[in-house]
Amino acid sequence: MIAFNNPPFVGKELEYIKQAVDSGKLCGDGMFTKKCSEWMRERFDVRHVLLTTSCTHALEMAAYLCDLKPGDEVIMPSYTFVSTADAFVLRGAVPVFVDIRPDTMNIDEKLIEDAITDRTKVIAPVHYAGVSCAMDEIMEIAARHHLKVVEDAAQGVNAWYKGRALGTIGDFGCYSFHETKNYSMGEGGAIVFNRDEDLEKAEILREKGTNRSKFFRGQIDKYTWVDYGSSYLPSDMNAAYLYAELEMCEEIDRKRHAIYNLYHEAFRELEEKGRIQRPFVPDYAKHNAHMYYIKVRDLEERTRLIAYLKERGVMAVFHYIPLHSAAAGQKFGRFHGEDVWTTKESERLLRLPMFYNLDMKDAEYAASCVLDFFKE
Repeated sequence: MIAFNNPPFVGKELEYIKQAVDSGKLCGDGMFTKKCSEWMRERFDVRHVLLTTSCTHALEMAAYLCDLKPGDEVIMPSYTFVSTADAFVLRGAVPVFVDIRPDTMNIDEKLIEDAITDRTKVIAPVHYAGVSCAMDEIMEIAARHHLKVVEDAAQGVNAWYKGRALGTIGDFGCYSFHETKNYSMGEGGAIVFNRDEDLEKAEILREKGTNRSKFFRGQIDKYTWVDYGSSYLPSDMNAAYLYAELEMCEEIDRKRHAIYNLYHEAFRELEEKGRIQRPFVPDYAKHNAHMYYIKVRDLEERTRLIAYLKERGVMAVFHYIPLHSAAAGQKFGRFHGEDVWTTKESERLLRLPMFYNLDMKDAEYAASCVLDFFKE
């Protein structure tokens, strides 16, 4: 069976984990945590990077740092993972869902402004499949209405918008290093931002409400409880695993793009015949080959294709039941405007195997099975 995903492994992970163990500091902010943070600061040209235990926790930190109050509203797409909404709901905020663009599956920037009310405080664009939202337009809307922007860049690590790293454009960016992502630490994430005035509050929040970060830097002689906080620091062993992959970023990127390009070329004729749609990447975006998907005619055809592939040893999946149709989405949020594309497109989309250690022959086989399905 060709798996849909396997966690990336480049070879140095276990060596670095042993180094973390031998260092005598396995808790957060150890040697490898610092190495990962510095790597991202330099590569993505962002001032502050704080590793977290998940992208969910990074989003929770961002929601807190935006100073949200119960009843405040956050505009976001409904086609996203539950964490995008959950993080804000935990602060008592109301997710306001708007429709997506059918070409990129990202939030439709043209629909955002109409959803703004006097309770709106944040816009939360989600960079689906590592393809950037239209960030210039979103940032302009946010500036006009004095709103914060929290980028859910869970799938957007090492993807770009007009030369700027996703996650570094808004007020806060949130990354995922889950085992399904391009670079992994098993479970993990990061919050990134540029304003120095956000750093102390973020550090206190991440360090259980204490000013321990200042203590470790020698800025104070003892640390104490100073504000609200939680424990968002990952183990340095997790960071050690991640750092091995960040060092191999270019190689991982090349391999994933090779798989993406193989699929993309294999399905060119199917798209030309109108049988499927392939992913679309706007000129302003440089994607990271986080996933490869196709969109088939409808839900029935997708169900048959998934079963067909499984019978032939290929795992393919779909994801994201639109949040506004879920019980919690109806309880905590609301959909603004008309659902023209969100549900329709979500029912057509199918993801194919895509991971760093995927053998190219297996990718070719998966592609051939899709082609055989449409021949039959």
